[in-house]
Amino acid sequence: MKVILRKNIESLGQIGDLVDVKEGYGLNYLIPRKYAYIASPGNVKALEEEKQHIERKKVKEVKSAQNIGTELDKVTLSILVQVGEEDKIFGTVTSQMIADALKEKGFDIDKRKIEMPEHINALGIYNVTVKLHSQVNAAIKVNVVKE
Repeated sequence: MKVILRKNIESLGQIGDLVDVKEGYGLNYLIPRKYAYIASPGNVKALEEEKQHIERKKVKEVKSAQNIGTELDKVTLSILVQVGEEDKIFGTVTSQMIADALKEKGFDIDKRKIEMPEHINALGIYNVTVKLHSQVNAAIKVNVVKE
């Protein structure tokens, strides 16, 4: 019996795979639990269309992320911090502070997408990476200055 998988099953395959299983396993286990559905010609055609739709959606997301990335590469942020003796700042500059500064510039970026290679705990200019998509990263400059 041929079935199309709706979930990843370690012993069989990945989502969307067309696999051959014993009839009892398919009818009594996979299909009732909605792990798979019967591979009829209509279902196979619907699966192919769904795969194409998902692929087009992925390409559109990557293009959108690349456009935002090119704009972000031009951005330089200035973050004002309080300093003590010898220009030592109180605390550190966090990804939330960077996300807020980006929001003021018109970019709505989640703080979890901002990757800081080092702790920013001194005045100066730092390079910070923003992960927009699994394939697209943008680099921004963060200038930490005293108030």
